[in-house]
Parts: sequence; C-alpha cells; structure tokens
Amino acid sequence: MAVYNRFNLGNNLKYALLFALILQSIAVIVGGRAVWESGIRLPSEKEVGTQWAILVAGSSGYGNYRHQADACHAYQLLRKGGLKEENIVVFMYDDIASHPLNPRPGVIINHPQGQDVYAGVPKDYTGENVTTANLYAVILGDKSKVKGGSGKVVDSKPNDRIFIYYSDHGGPGVLGMPNLPYLYAMDFIEVLKKKHASGGYKEMVIYVEACESGSVFEGIMPKDINVYVTTASNAQESSFGTYCPGMDPPPPPEYITCLGDLYSVAWMEDSETHNLKRETIEQQYQSVKSRTSNFNNYALGSHVMKYGDTNFTSEKLYLYQGFDPATVNFPPHNGRLQTQMEVVNQRDAELYFMWQMYKKSEDEQEKKSNILKQITETVKHRNHLDGSVALIGTILYGPEKGSSVLNSVRAPGLPLVDDWACLKSMVRVFESHCGSLTQYGMKHMRAFANICNAAISRTAKEEACVAACDGYDAGEWHASITGYSA
Repeated sequence: MAVYNRFNLGNNLKYALLFALILQSIAVIVGGRAVWESGIRLPSEKEVGTQWAILVAGSSGYGNYRHQADACHAYQLLRKGGLKEENIVVFMYDDIASHPLNPRPGVIINHPQGQDVYAGVPKDYTGENVTTANLYAVILGDKSKVKGGSGKVVDSKPNDRIFIYYSDHGGPGVLGMPNLPYLYAMDFIEVLKKKHASGGYKEMVIYVEACESGSVFEGIMPKDINVYVTTASNAQESSFGTYCPGMDPPPPPEYITCLGDLYSVAWMEDSETHNLKRETIEQQYQSVKSRTSNFNNYALGSHVMKYGDTNFTSEKLYLYQGFDPATVNFPPHNGRLQTQMEVVNQRDAELYFMWQMYKKSEDEQEKKSNILKQITETVKHRNHLDGSVALIGTILYGPEKGSSVLNSVRAPGLPLVDDWACLKSMVRVFESHCGSLTQYGMKHMRAFANICNAAISRTAKEEACVAACDGYDAGEWHASITGYSA
C-alpha cells in the first residue's frame, strides 16, 4: 500500500508540474499580474507603461516619395501592434498622396505589391510645421513650444517607453528637414539628455534612416540615459533607396520614383514577419544589419550601426513596436528575406527620379525640355557646390593640402566636430555667399567641420567663401524637387 501511495504521489507531482507548465504557456493578464506566454514571463501592463512613438519623414517633394512612404508604413505597423493613435506623433510634409505625379491619388505604397499605407495616418505636423523646433518640443512633451499642427506631444511618464523613427536625407552631423534649420547632432543629443533628466521615460529606442547617420551619434551619444540607437549607415557612407523603377522587384509601371529605403524596409518587413513577443531588439539589429549591407555587398549597401545604451537589447521588440496577433505563430527568424536588393544612392535618387520623368515624357516635347532644364540646373548647382568647397579648401590650406584636410576623417569614437556652434556658423556663411547646400550638398558638412576643428578664424572663412563664390548669386538658384510638376 505504501508503494502504491508513493507511486500515486509521484504521478500527482508530475501532473501538477505539467499543469503548471500548461498554465504558463497561456497568455493571461489579470489585474496587472505577470503574463506568461510559451513559458516566457512577459511584463504586465503596469510594468510596460505606455508605449509612445514619433515618426518623422524629414523631406518634401515627389522625388522623395520613399521617406513619407516609410513613415506611413511605420505608422500602420505600430497601429497593428496595438499602439494607440493618441500615443503616435507623425511628422510629414504631406505633399505626396495628392501630388499630380502620384498615379494613385490619395494612396501611398512602400512595397511593389504593398497596400495603401496612407489611409488613417494622423496629420499631426505637416507642411511648414515639420520643423526641428516642433520635433524637440514633441519629444520633451512641451505643448507651450509647439507651433501649429495638432499640438500632440509625448506626454510620457517615468515607466513609459518611447520609439522614434526618422527617415530622410542626412550629412555628417546633420539630418534634413523640409523647413530649415537642419537637425544638428548635438542639439538633438541635448534634447535627449533633457528628456532623461526630466524622468520622462523608462527606455527609448531610436531608428534613423539617412546618409552618414552614424555621425549624428558617433562620439557624443551617452550610454547612461537609457537610449538605444541604430542607424542605417556609419559616419562616412550613404544610405540607399530601393524598390525603384527598373529594379527587381520593380514598383508598378506607372511609378517613376523609389517606394522605400533599404534600411527602413528591412526593419519594417522584419517586424511584419516575426513574432515581436519573441524577437529581441538585438535579433532585429542583426537581421537588419545583414539585409542593409546587401549581405556584405557594401558597394550596394551600408553598415548598420548601434549607439548609446545596449544593456536592454535583450528586451522583446513588442515593448516598443507592439504586437500584431497575426504574427503569433512566427518563430524569431521566420520569414527573414535573404534576397539581395537593387538600390540607388540616396543622393542620386533625385536625379534618378528626374531621369524617369524625362523618359516618360518622350511624346511631350515641351514637358521633356522643361525636365531636361531642371536636370541641367540641378547638376550645375551640384558641380558649383563641389567646386566651391574644393576651392575654399585650396584658399585656406593650399592646393596640396586642401582636399586631404577637408576630407579627413577623425578616429572612430571621436565626434565630427568639437565646436557645433562653429559648424552652424560655417554653414550660414557658406550659404550666404554660395547658395543653398540642398540635400545633395549636405555631404560637405564634414569639410566644414574640419575647417572648424582647425580653428580657422571667421574672417578667413568668410573671405574664402567670398573668393570661391565671387559673382555667384546665392539667391538665384531656387530649383527644388518640390517644384517639379506633372
């Protein structure tokens, strides 16, 4: 009898343990208690706090279609993940969906076979209200500093998490905005520090799509303010557009512009094909890093980087991007796309777009001539910018050293420039004499930074700019991609 009882007792313990494991595999949320899913303890609603997001498309014009398509796609992904509209703030110029060149009025797509990502996207900050000042006010939750727009800000609390995604052109130390001034690296970092000092969040994750985006954080991003950052490129290279006409896969034949950016579609398509309650921040970083490099083909890809606090990258992505129940059966690496992507350099995408317009206008001679004129003016201004910067280097350092000084790269871990106020001043001086840098000319920010690092006097800098651009009307060149018409 004793043996029989011991046997039953042993079986009962086994059944009890099995029953406990079954309970743990079922997601249960009761009164804020711990949640278990497939044996993994997930934080309760109380522990997670509120999830906030800021989505920024920092450009304008139909030729930059891809940036607003990226931001709209990100919005749809987060909403499917359960983030509330009231907790997502969207910045976009909003001139794409209704643009005369858009073959599907009122519709924006981010993939050749993609669905509309524009429907339902809130117009929090559009047109002239897409500014760095408004972005900083939104991050800080300061409604008194917001000008125009919906007035929505990130009114976050100490236990909340924040996700920021930015897509646009960039240059060493700067990110573009459709309304000047640019977003300068040190200003942005100071805003993040201020947000941290206010106790306004638990942790923050930032994804940045832009050329030289690593330079915005290299050497200046703190590791002790609970902010983790990934960038599409390192401090010295371009990022890339994709899903462009003539590529494989191509956009629908009626489209003449790129639909997305390589890094951006990499992270979003990764999120859409994974269970984000299982995939970690680090796992997504590794997957996106591989795809954005075009699987180690850096002639057609870039180095995805990470900065800041990496101590919480083992956290699950759903804490920042939410969880779409449709992905519940996706294991961590299900659906990883292994196909190489065809791409175009971000800075060449503008000319690529105009060339597509030119090809489409074969039977309309007047329109064709106007587009050709726009291409010619754009290339001439690019040549003017490149030549002017090179000449400034020659004037300041001589013909033998000018190029090497302006193009020198500081050691890894050092910031782009020591005096950020000097960098801003140098840009103002250059543009006042030589014209707008444009999204192309932002690449010369490194040259300006090196001039500042060499402690060249303001008088000498101004004299060099005047000499290099003598006779050039800085206000003459107004060609902008927003001005292209159908």
